[in-house]
Amino acid sequence: MKKFETFSGVAAPLDKADVDTDQIIPKQFLRRIERSGFGPFLFFDWRKDPGFVLNQPAYAGSRVLITGPNFGCGSSREHAAWSLEDAGYRAVIAPSFGDIFRNNSLKIGLLPVHLPAEQVRALLDLAQEQPGVEATVDLEAQRVTMGDLSYRFQIDAHSRHCLLEGLDEIAQTLRLEPEIAAYEERRPAWLPTIPA
Repeated sequence: MKKFETFSGVAAPLDKADVDTDQIIPKQFLRRIERSGFGPFLFFDWRKDPGFVLNQPAYAGSRVLITGPNFGCGSSREHAAWSLEDAGYRAVIAPSFGDIFRNNSLKIGLLPVHLPAEQVRALLDLAQEQPGVEATVDLEAQRVTMGDLSYRFQIDAHSRHCLLEGLDEIAQTLRLEPEIAAYEERRPAWLPTIPA
């Protein structure tokens, strides 16, 4: 995954609680086996409503999604995080997340920013009052800034390190390749092996 760097982008307010993964990416789009190409189907059913927030020109190209509690609840589909990333989002800000969605997001470089409900409310209100306002997300400083609002967020050290370095699970394993090779050299020949 690519390194997570400080960025600024339009913030879109999705003022809804309990947005489940089926609303993020409906089941009929899960037949694909690639990890890309899901962005056009993000919030597919809601997008049919011309008044839906992400259909408004002011939020076109938004890169930060601000939303209500329990975002990404429901089934464990990785496609939910993939669709947000493919649509250009780099961060989702909410008071809470579905655990599986949060973990899937961290694995692909999509930052789930957990903030207290009152801080999320202030960000939502500002994004609705000033359509097109930009938010800056600084993972190094663990801070979100939007207009006059600035909030510090917490993230575990391991997830932060992986995002900043652009390390997914495979890249983390490959960093240990010398140690793995050394172990394999010392391993007794009579033990079973996996054909190359």
